[in-house]
Amino acid sequence: MIGTCRSNVISVSTAVSNYQQRGHREDHLTVPSIMRSITLLATLATNALSVALPWQSATDAANGTQLPLVIWHGLGDDFEREGLTQVAQLAESTNPGTYVHLIRLANDGSGDRSATFFGNVTEQIALVCEQLAADPILSTAPAINALGFSQGGQFLRGYIERCNTPPVHNLVTFGSQHNGISAFESCAFDNWFCKGAEELLRSGRWTSFAQSRVVPAQYFRDPEELDSYLEHSNFLADINNERAVKNETYRKNMASLNRFAMFMFEEDTVAVPKESAFFSEVNATTGEVTPLHERPIYKEDWLGLKQLHEQGKLDFKTAPGQHMHLSEKTMRKAFEQYFAPLEESSRSAPGLVVQQRGL
Repeated sequence: MIGTCRSNVISVSTAVSNYQQRGHREDHLTVPSIMRSITLLATLATNALSVALPWQSATDAANGTQLPLVIWHGLGDDFEREGLTQVAQLAESTNPGTYVHLIRLANDGSGDRSATFFGNVTEQIALVCEQLAADPILSTAPAINALGFSQGGQFLRGYIERCNTPPVHNLVTFGSQHNGISAFESCAFDNWFCKGAEELLRSGRWTSFAQSRVVPAQYFRDPEELDSYLEHSNFLADINNERAVKNETYRKNMASLNRFAMFMFEEDTVAVPKESAFFSEVNATTGEVTPLHERPIYKEDWLGLKQLHEQGKLDFKTAPGQHMHLSEKTMRKAFEQYFAPLEESSRSAPGLVVQQRGL
C-alpha cells in the first residue's frame, strides 16, 4: 500500500481543498505576509532544483536500460511530502533501477509549496530546464520519462515544448488542466495564504501582477473571456499555441513523444472543468463538451496532438475517484505500461487502446 490511506489509496494532493485540511502554518498567514511571500519567491526561484532520491541506481539510469523519471507535483504540494516519496518508491519497485527526480522550486518544503501558488510559471519552467539539462544523470541518459500531477502536468508539457533537453520519451499526466481552469476551488475561511491567491484570481486575473505572480491565474481559461485570455495569459495561451503566430518548435517537440497518456479523474470536482485533462472545452452555461478532435488545436495540429493520435501515441485514460486520489493499482499499472525499461516500452504493447471517447 502507498502511504497510510485506507483502501490502498494515496492522495497525492494537489487540490486546494485537500491543502485546506492539512493544518500547514501558511493557513494562518496574514495578507501582508502573502505579499512578502511573493517577493521572497523571486529569490527562491533562483535556486530551483530537481532532487534525485538517494535509493535509485545512477548506473542503470545512465546506461539506458531504465530511463530516469522526473516528477512535477501540483498545487499545494511540495517535494518533501511523504506521498510523493512513496510514489517514487513505487516507481522504483515497479521498474527496478529507476532514477527518480522530484522537481522542487525552493530549498525546503514550505518554500516549494508556496511556489505552487505564487510565482512566474514561465520563469519556473526556464529554471527547471536549466537544472535538468545540467544534471549529470539526466543529461547522459538517452531520454527521460515524465510524470505530472495536476498543474505539474501542463508545466512538464511546457518543459517539453520550450526546451526538452534532456528529451522526454513518455509523458503521463494525472488530472492536469491542459485546457486550463474556468473556476478556482473555494478556500477555507481562515486559510489566508490560499485566499490571497483566490482573490487575485477572481478579481484581477488578467492584470500583469496576477499573470506574473499568481500560478493558477497563468492557466486560467474561460471561453467567455477568450479575448482577454489570448491577450494577457502569461503561460497557457502560449504553450497551447493558441495565438495567431504559431511556434513550430512547440509542435515538433510534442510530436516527438513516444507516448502521451492523459488521465482524467471520473469524479473530479476540484479541477474545473475536469475534461480539461483531455484538452476538451466545456461551455459553463450549457455544460456542452467540445472534445479535442473537434477543436482547432487538433484539426490544425497546433501541438502535434493530431500527429500523435494518428500514430497511436496519444492515450486518453480515466481514473476512478476525486482529484488526485490515486490507488496503488492505478499507479503501478501506469508505471508498468509507460515507464518500463526502454527495450520493453518501445515495443508495441498489446491491449494498448486509445479511448476514442476521450477525444
